[in-house]
Amino acid sequence: MGAAAKVPKTVRILGIDPGLRVTGFGLVDRDGQSLRYVTSGVIRTPEGELPARLAAILEGIAEVIRSAAPDHSAIEKVFVNVNPQSTLLLGQARGAAICALVLAGLPVSEYTALQTKQATVGHGKASKDQVQQMVQRLLRLPGLPSPDAADALACAICHANASAAVAALRTLAPGVGRRGLRMRSGRITG
Repeated sequence: MGAAAKVPKTVRILGIDPGLRVTGFGLVDRDGQSLRYVTSGVIRTPEGELPARLAAILEGIAEVIRSAAPDHSAIEKVFVNVNPQSTLLLGQARGAAICALVLAGLPVSEYTALQTKQATVGHGKASKDQVQQMVQRLLRLPGLPSPDAADALACAICHANASAAVAALRTLAPGVGRRGLRMRSGRITG
């Protein structure tokens, strides 16, 4: 008997754009080289104390995971803001999101805003409007996603492209290094 042809497995990727007031999420399916939009939206936190806001992020992402059953997750890294207090708060929101992903047993990949813009628009200095337009075009959406949902979808697209590239390289160079190929600082290393 001959070897059965490999059927490409559809991989569902959850992208997260963390924020203390609004956290964006977006899901895409990657099947071989093609991407398909699944859903996107935002989790809005209530005004008030920080613990309640972080709980809303954790619970909101947990609900998205329960309803959409992603295979992988990608989250945007925090950039250092001119206001240290804002950076700390954003980091805490990001931590709550990562906790939800880890508690669900999802692998978590992290990308900078520059990497997600590069993967989606083609250059790292793209505006939010340009990201929205390219996400709409790449995923063939009928309308523009909100800025936070677009950033989350861009993060998922970035991971889809990066993981597809690493998988392709693994087939070309199996056994590279003891630990195989990985992404490090936006570069594929052995």
